[in-house]
Amino acid sequence: MILVTAFGVLLTSTTVIAQDDDVIITVDSTNLQFSPSDITIKEGQAVRFFWSGELLPHNAVSTDGLFDSGDPSRNVDYRFVFEIGMSGSYEFVCEPHEQLGMVGEITVQPMNETQDESEEKDPENSESSKGQSYFTSYGLGLIVLSISVLLLFRYETLKSTIFRKK
Repeated sequence: MILVTAFGVLLTSTTVIAQDDDVIITVDSTNLQFSPSDITIKEGQAVRFFWSGELLPHNAVSTDGLFDSGDPSRNVDYRFVFEIGMSGSYEFVCEPHEQLGMVGEITVQPMNETQDESEEKDPENSESSKGQSYFTSYGLGLIVLSISVLLLFRYETLKSTIFRKK
């Protein structure tokens, strides 16, 4: 019962929408790949390379020298912002594992082009639908929490009734 209640609390505190629009790239250690390996973002967005506790050390370095997460490490949390005017394609590699195919590509679209295309192509990703996703997640969490509290109350009532009969 405590697990269900804890799960309900976790759901209410976890939202579908991130606080900012960073795109997170992690490591798929099983296949020695970045995950995702190819992304498309807009100018002004940041890419965050994040992994921890990896068996092998990794890094993320753009082939043109634009960004570098540093020496290969088992724990990396590196963020790079693609400012306005930096549209284009940027290849990046994990230096120790480049020859094994651990490479990726970031495509940065101009700010105005990305906004116009995203509104035309994906109306479900509009600001109003993001808000709906947030409230749906929050509402689901409240429902789970409410059911958990109700079940806990019913359990306590049943338990006190059984002990009174003895």
